[in-house]
Parts: sequence; C-alpha cells; structure tokens
Amino acid sequence: MASEVETDQQTPVVEAAPVAGAKPVQNGERGGSERPPAKKTTFLSGHPVRIVVLLVLVIALAIGGMWLWAYESSFESTDDAQVDGHIYPVNARINGRVVDVRVDNNIQVNQGDVLVQLDPTDYQVALHRVEADLGQSEADALAAEKEIPITTTSTSSQVSNAGASVEEANAGVLVAQQQYEAAQARIREAEANAVNAQSDVERYRPLAQKQEISQQQFEQAQATAKALAATVDTAKASADAAARQVSQARARVSQAQAQQAATASSPQQIAAERAKAQSSQAAVGIQRANLEMAKLNIQYTTIVAPVTGVIGQRAVQVGQQIQPGQELMSVIPIEGLWITADFKETQLQNMRVGQKATVHIDSTGKDYRGHVDSFPGATGAKYSLLPPENATGNYVKVVQRLPVKIVLEQGEDPDHLLRPGMSAVPKVYVK
Repeated sequence: MASEVETDQQTPVVEAAPVAGAKPVQNGERGGSERPPAKKTTFLSGHPVRIVVLLVLVIALAIGGMWLWAYESSFESTDDAQVDGHIYPVNARINGRVVDVRVDNNIQVNQGDVLVQLDPTDYQVALHRVEADLGQSEADALAAEKEIPITTTSTSSQVSNAGASVEEANAGVLVAQQQYEAAQARIREAEANAVNAQSDVERYRPLAQKQEISQQQFEQAQATAKALAATVDTAKASADAAARQVSQARARVSQAQAQQAATASSPQQIAAERAKAQSSQAAVGIQRANLEMAKLNIQYTTIVAPVTGVIGQRAVQVGQQIQPGQELMSVIPIEGLWITADFKETQLQNMRVGQKATVHIDSTGKDYRGHVDSFPGATGAKYSLLPPENATGNYVKVVQRLPVKIVLEQGEDPDHLLRPGMSAVPKVYVK
C-alpha cells in the first residue's frame, strides 16, 4: 500500500503547450495558467474496505480481550498443591520374634494380606494353660451351685430340729419341775406324818411306863415313827433326784436354745454359699476373658495389611524381636486420594463447596476432573509448630494460604497412577 501511495504522489504533471505570443514563464515566476498542486492521500482515504477491516479487527480484539478476562476470572488456580492421602502404619500389638516377612517396599497388597508372621509357640502354650484354668473354674462353680440347695435343706432341717429340741427340753423342764414339786409335797407330808408319829411315841411313852397301854402298842408306835422318819429321808432323796432332773432338763433347754441360736445364722450361711457360687462364676468369667485374650494373641502373631495399597518404609527383618507398638512398615492406599491445594485467602471469596475443578498432574501430564470437598478450620500458619504472633508493633500483613481439599471424581484414575506427594496444579471454577 505504501508503494501505491508513493506512486500516486510521484505522478508527473503534464505541462500545457505554449500559446502563441505568450511570454514564457521564467523560473520562480508563477504563470497565470499554472495548475493547482496535487491533493495528498492517506492509508484509509478512498479505501472503505480498509476501514471495515480495521473496525472488524478492533471489535475482534475487544471481544477477545473481554472473553479472556471473563475466562481468567472464571476460575482460581494455584501451583502450591499436591496429591494427598492417608498413610497407614503397620504396628505390632504383641511382642515376639519375626519368623517370616512376606512383602517388600513398593509391593502392592490387598487388605487382609499377610505381611509379617511372628512365632506363636509361647502364645499357644499360654492358651492351653488358660483352657485348663477355665476348666478348673467351671468345676468349682458347678460345685458351688450344687452346694446351695444342700446347705438350704440342711439348715432348714437344723432349724426345725433345734426348735423341736427346745420345745422338748422345755417340756422336760416342766415335767421335772412338777416331779420336784411333788417330791417336796411328799417330803412335807412325810415330815408331818413323822412328826405325828413321834408325837404319838412321846404321848405313848408315859402311858407305857404306867402300863396303861401295852408295850407292844408302844413299840408299834415307835416303829411307825421310825418308818415315817425313813419315809421323810426317802422323800428328800426323791426331791433331790427331782431337783437334779430339773437341773438336767434346764441344761438340755440351754443346749437346745444354743443349737437354735446357731441355726439362726442359717440365712447367712445360705447367703455365703450363694456368694461363693457367684464368686466362682466371676472366676469363670475371668478365665473366659483370659481365654479370648489368649486366642487374640495368637491371631496377633499374624500381622495383615489394614488396607489395600503399596508397601513403604519397611523396617523389619526375619529373626528380629519386636515390641508392642513398634512400627514395622507403612501401607499407602492408591485409592481414595485427594488434592490439597493451598489457595491464597484472596482467592476464596467466590469459592464454595461442590464447585467443579480440574487438576493437572505434573507426573502424568493429564488433567483430572474433581470438585471442592471442604475448607480447613484454620490457615496453614496456625498449624505450624510456632504459629505467628502478630501482637508486636512491627506487624507486616502477609497474605495467608488455606489448604482446600479437592476430591477427584469417581473413575478419574483407573490405572492408579497418582501417589501422595505428587505436584498438582488445580483450577477451581468459581463462576
């Protein structure tokens, strides 16, 4: 176009033929019939197509700029992100000697696969001992249960017998007392008869001396007096015997009452037997718990994978003596991974849970679909070992970052190429 303009400007002017009699025009003089100078042209003058093209180009640039601005403002992105996931430590729950290690680093395992085998011999012996203790405890508990009805029946019989013995002893005391009282009455009667007989002897004595009565009658009166005196002695002996019977009967009453008092503790004896049976049952429960623990210890000698994943950080060898809680290796799951993206706080103004996202993984060079799952409870600085303290006078505002969790959609990583720690560049579409 520039060449065309230059051509237009350099077009020679054809001079008119001189007229007869006219004075020739000298240099520097302007002739009366001189032609006006040529008019200058521009890039757009006389070219409407160029004007249209320029307008279209300006409009296209404006539309492209607006589209680019709208696209750039439709998402938030950061390169401070990485693939994240749980790392499951494999620990020993009991102590023991390692007899077999079936995996190595970077080996993929499934949940429940055997990783390490410990020597179970000691725990099998402990299991047999607990089984024997359990049998003994169950036998003791059965004997204690059988003893309860026996003790109940025995004590009930003792209570009944003791009551009957007390009643019988009381009846014996009553009979002996009656016999003693009867003996006392006979003593009084015999004494009265003896006194009367002696009085008759004394009364007959002067009469016999005066021979007013026969000597035989007097001697008979003396014999009667002696016989009645002997009757008094016999009655006293009977009374003494009755007194001893009363004492013996009272002693039997005391003995029967003591036996009855002893049987008064029968409910306590029954309660004691029941408590003994309950104690035996508790001992059985303890031994059963010990049995379950012994079985669990044998199970714990086989250490299995807690989840499906890849083995890492193996730190156990065959023949090693391990302790409870000792970390043997780690299992890193290859499913259920997510993206932890540290966005600036200024990027979270329009970000919401559920918004769509694409994640570019450097190691694979692919983009993966996902969505915002959740936001953290605090900034990353607050989780650091030494959180910043802004109460000093030299405060400088620093834009904080918050770890946002982005979850990949189902089936985005069918080949399980992602690993925790891989670098990622997420884009969250906020509009």
